Amino acid sequence: MLNFCTLFDSVYLSRGLAMYNSLSQHCQRFHLYIFAFNEKCYSVLQALQLENVTVISLSEFEDEELLRVKPARTRAEYCWTCSSSTILYVLNHYSVDHCTYLDSDLYFFSSPQVLLDEMGDNSVLITPHRYTRQYDQSKKTGIYCVQFVTFKNNQQGRTVLEWWRNACLEWCYARFEDGRFGDQKYLDDWPERFEGVYVSQNLGGGVAPWNMQQYEFERLESNVIGTELKTNKKFPVIFFHFHSFVFVTPDYFSPRPYYKRNETSIVLLFKPYVEEIKRIRSNYPAIQTSELYLHGWKYYKYLLELFVRRGLKEKKYIKLLHEN
Repeated sequence: MLNFCTLFDSVYLSRGLAMYNSLSQHCQRFHLYIFAFNEKCYSVLQALQLENVTVISLSEFEDEELLRVKPARTRAEYCWTCSSSTILYVLNHYSVDHCTYLDSDLYFFSSPQVLLDEMGDNSVLITPHRYTRQYDQSKKTGIYCVQFVTFKNNQQGRTVLEWWRNACLEWCYARFEDGRFGDQKYLDDWPERFEGVYVSQNLGGGVAPWNMQQYEFERLESNVIGTELKTNKKFPVIFFHFHSFVFVTPDYFSPRPYYKRNETSIVLLFKPYVEEIKRIRSNYPAIQTSELYLHGWKYYKYLLELFVRRGLKEKKYIKLLHEN
């Protein structure tokens, strides 16, 4: 049994449900603990009665320490503050031997079981950003990405997890300061600071906009296979991290044009995600009213970047993304 937790509010409902559906497709036995970060999100999830899911409200989850720091943090900063606490909550309240935190904008293309197998007897699993050189922000945002982080329910795992929670309670902001950034830079020295921390070597665990330029992708039967250009090493894509995915209008979605991509990545990675988001939103129209779209100057800035700076190639990608 694989145990996961995630957190999101109503703005991320369709993305969170897309992640859950992809897990359901590729995992035979799993349980997902969803921390609903506002009342609308909680009520929608409760009504859906999703299989293999436990929905936890903010009133159940928040403790005195979290409530103490909450007023001084933005919405995003508070979510980052809480990531470690959601894992600890699951370990403390449910009889599980491990828990993996998932960002709600992940989408699985194959089972993550191989990542849990890879960590072996270690107690903590972390995944690198693997930045492409031109996008490398590791000095500011961290070597490792808080996207897929596993903790076993043992002394080693709890030692790291409780240290991380306490650090995030003390400081967790969306700025680089004194070697810290959000909840993420804290992970940089874990392999040296703690025993039992394993860094995943599987390239398929953490394909993302900031590293996909290093790979070519192809479909092999039901799998999406990546090939690392530098080594010619092949690997199944386990999950893609849809960071910077833009909801432009209720019917129009786009990857941010900041990161370079090609036609194959659009068709094999982005298009299935868009189709799943559209299917979810069609089945549950109420979700659309809770999600945020570009408006005002943000909308015109996006169009300028998209069509003026990127030109015809970007128009081609957008057409591929949305055509039936």
